[in-house]
Amino acid sequence: MIPIVTPKEMNQIDQLAPEPIDELIQRAGIATAWRARQIMKGTYGKRVVVLIGKGNNGADGRVASDHLKRWGVKIQILTTDQSVAEIPPCDLVIDAAYGTGLKRDYVAPSSSYPVLAVDIPSGICGLTGEALGEPIKADETITFQAMKPGHLLSPGSTHCGVIKIADIGLDVTKTQTHVVEELDIKFWLPKKRTDQHKWAAACWVVGGSSGMNGAPFLASQAAQRAGSGYVRMSVPGEITETFSEVVGFPIAQTEWEQEITMSELSRFKSMVLGPGLGRSNSTIKSLRKVISSINSPLVLDGDALFAIGENFSVDHDSETTTILTPHDQEFKYLTGHRPSKNRIKDVREAAQRMNVVMLLKGPVTIIGNPDGRCFVVTAGDERLATAGTGDVLSGIIGGMLAQGVAPLEAATIGAWVHGQASKRCSKFGMVASDLLNPISEVLDETYMG
Repeated sequence: MIPIVTPKEMNQIDQLAPEPIDELIQRAGIATAWRARQIMKGTYGKRVVVLIGKGNNGADGRVASDHLKRWGVKIQILTTDQSVAEIPPCDLVIDAAYGTGLKRDYVAPSSSYPVLAVDIPSGICGLTGEALGEPIKADETITFQAMKPGHLLSPGSTHCGVIKIADIGLDVTKTQTHVVEELDIKFWLPKKRTDQHKWAAACWVVGGSSGMNGAPFLASQAAQRAGSGYVRMSVPGEITETFSEVVGFPIAQTEWEQEITMSELSRFKSMVLGPGLGRSNSTIKSLRKVISSINSPLVLDGDALFAIGENFSVDHDSETTTILTPHDQEFKYLTGHRPSKNRIKDVREAAQRMNVVMLLKGPVTIIGNPDGRCFVVTAGDERLATAGTGDVLSGIIGGMLAQGVAPLEAATIGAWVHGQASKRCSKFGMVASDLLNPISEVLDETYMG
């Protein structure tokens, strides 16, 4: 995992370092110079323009300039006090004007040359990723020891280019926020037993309504593709269509909660509740009764999130097994407000207050745990912005829970696999069902890789 720290946290880490700040600046500057050398594939006769501010970021740039000059690079320094509209001709621009702590607008000079940003592109807020003024757009960003939220959150993510992390000897082991990588997913994946029975990983999906079976079908199929050995699907009212692999279990159109709670519920290792259920008063009443009655790991999605509302919480004396999967508007149903620009903080606080695993969907998916840990998944792209993809995600998570994966890891695997599956689909015209087949392909390659 790659650690993520806020600008404030990084400042505290700098202050607690055993080395003086001047030594850390030397290390950051040398790392920047070496990366510039690699980008240019040499130094002698090369021309580099360095944008330099007054803070530590500018100091990093000056150290990098000194080293590059010794290696034969022609250096031109432009300070933030100078009013320059356009970068003069060069082989590389090193942007060391402003770092992650910038709080005011900055208008960067335009550049038609490759840009290496130091820590973060100048004009991007390190905490929120928002653009302050007219930021520079980097081809590559070198940051130190850890990523910052601004590297990941839009529009910052589109300005950073390729991100390289340089080790300068800072201690970031206590951070609770990380970007998840493929090796993490591989480590968390459940191991299959040769004597495993289908009921050992059974998942129950409850969703849809009479004549509207699409959402629970997607969730059910996704749970199967994710490894659930037995998937039961229940739709209040009539099940109009099913797949041979999915076991249909009819329940009444109204007051169906007893048919769930009085059945063989203990045989199911997880439940996915909510996709496409609707928001009638009777449905909300039934949903709340089921949620309060079951003890198995639970994924609440779609209309279930509307039903539980702002006052929902899990018994704080118990370890949570409940996962909520809202998008921004559904997050408002749960908290009373849409996510702020500080999305990681919002997710962490909501997870702690409600004692749930909170998965906030978006271009960057953030998963918060009640103990304060947050995982960030960057695997998805714009292809997931289509109807039904959230149902697929909830099904993958339900399938992971059914196989005994812990809730935080199950939600994170789900988000990562979901994003990786989307990359195997068409750029144009992808529909949610296109994600189903790639799920097992992604899991198999990750497990075996």
